[in-house]
Amino acid sequence: MRGLEVQMDSISNDYGNGTLANDIRSRIYRGINGLDVHFLEAGYSDENRPLVVLLHGFPELAYSWRKVIPSLAGAGYHVIAPDQRGFGRTLGGDHSYIQDLSSYSRVNLVRDILALVFALGYSSVDCIIGHDSGAGVAGWASLIRPDVFKSVILMSAPFSGPPEMNFGTHGDIAENMIQPDTISDDLALLPSPRKHYQDYYRTSHANDDMMNCVQGLHAFIRGYYHYKSADWKGNTPFPLKSWTPKELAKMPTYYIMDLHDDMAQVVDKEMASQEEILSCKWLTETELEVYVLEYGRTGFQGGLNWYRSGASTENRQQLEVFSGKKIDLPSLFIAGAQDWGPYQRPGSLERMQQDICTNMPRIEFVDNAGHWVQQEQPEKVADLVLGFMSGLA
Repeated sequence: MRGLEVQMDSISNDYGNGTLANDIRSRIYRGINGLDVHFLEAGYSDENRPLVVLLHGFPELAYSWRKVIPSLAGAGYHVIAPDQRGFGRTLGGDHSYIQDLSSYSRVNLVRDILALVFALGYSSVDCIIGHDSGAGVAGWASLIRPDVFKSVILMSAPFSGPPEMNFGTHGDIAENMIQPDTISDDLALLPSPRKHYQDYYRTSHANDDMMNCVQGLHAFIRGYYHYKSADWKGNTPFPLKSWTPKELAKMPTYYIMDLHDDMAQVVDKEMASQEEILSCKWLTETELEVYVLEYGRTGFQGGLNWYRSGASTENRQQLEVFSGKKIDLPSLFIAGAQDWGPYQRPGSLERMQQDICTNMPRIEFVDNAGHWVQQEQPEKVADLVLGFMSGLA
């Protein structure tokens, strides 16, 4: 494999504390679109292996793929999972509450991944797989560069495709103007006032709320993962009828928060019991400590900047260039059966399969998995991925 100039960073030595399979290595490639990109890697011994790219969401890391990577590598693939811009050990992404969010635009996030792929000596990727906000990057990558990415798997978060471009002339521009979404104001007017979690994540104080919460970072991250998993028995999702306050308020408070709570307070109300913590096999205390240590170093702001950029006018205008474009590549959607993620924006799941992704014959729901499907049920996810890819072959 040509051009691979990798240097271990000084913080890498504490990463493997018995939680990574022996055939996974942790590396850093310097000078990728202004970043020093940290990634986990397996199946790298044969340079002729086809490449698979795994993209994490929030608040996750490359580490979130730890139990899927060995299965894919064992099936003959070179597998990489980077810490994306603003996360973990990838250095160079601004972790502060910045005003210029251009580096976090969806197009630039795709550029991060494309640059890493090319730097590793590849001109094509057999499959790009994204979970949560990583599904957005995977979707945009496959829509923008179908010549590079041969197939795509989206997980937990439906891909909504490009925004419509305003083609109005001076005479009808008012009619074609995109109407502002008033859902935040409308949620606040409910009898039990609520707010949307993405609006909260865009505030300047969200990072401090979570980093300096009363229960401590360890308990917060444990609670957050528990609340959105199949372990929390209240996760029994169903399609919502409309983008209205009354319908959205049917979702748990990790999505539609109580108006006066911050996220740490939301999570603390549904904290896992000691018995549930001890019996949690998909996220042991040793594994959880990796997240605690990493976010303890970096904070959450890098990931929160994704939410802020996603709502910016600049980001939308960039994406409007692709208005009307579809994903024609072979595609698959995977989610936990106990995950509210596929339903949090009513109609998006159906629109993705019926309109945006023209070659997505199947949607797979994995039982006994909430939002963290690749961590909660890694064997089933790996089987679905390999089955999808063998079908392509």
